Amino acid sequence: MSSTIYVEAQMLIRRPINEVFEAFINPEITTNFWFTKSSGKLEEGKTIIWEWEMYGAKSEVKVNQIIPNQLIKTIWGDPATNVDYEFKEMEKGTLVIIKSYGYPQTGDDLLKEINDNTGGFTTVLDGCKAYLEHGINLNLIEDKFPQK
Repeated sequence: MSSTIYVEAQMLIRRPINEVFEAFINPEITTNFWFTKSSGKLEEGKTIIWEWEMYGAKSEVKVNQIIPNQLIKTIWGDPATNVDYEFKEMEKGTLVIIKSYGYPQTGDDLLKEINDNTGGFTTVLDGCKAYLEHGINLNLIEDKFPQK
């Protein structure tokens, strides 16, 4: 049975909503602030593979729903959880809210997963903000767990 606990990370990105939304579905943009390789653009009903080559990691991402410039609903991870990306137009730009939920873990395992997801999605949003607002790839994902 999945828990009803969810993780939420959010960030205002000072760019138009269509640009911010495109950054999350188009791997040519997303690879500048998150994963390093993708099997394709996010499309409703498709399963895409995201890779983090520096860690030798990959994940299948099932895209359940896309509402342009509003919402992307996915299931991914190991074990798989729901991850929703919400986009809200604001006066100064676009608010991106990432929500992760449906965790099968309990106790200390659940606490670790919540901590990892909170930190991970915050890092993604920080990197996205730097890239879309200033054209800078901060290498945040690669540098989060540097190889020796």
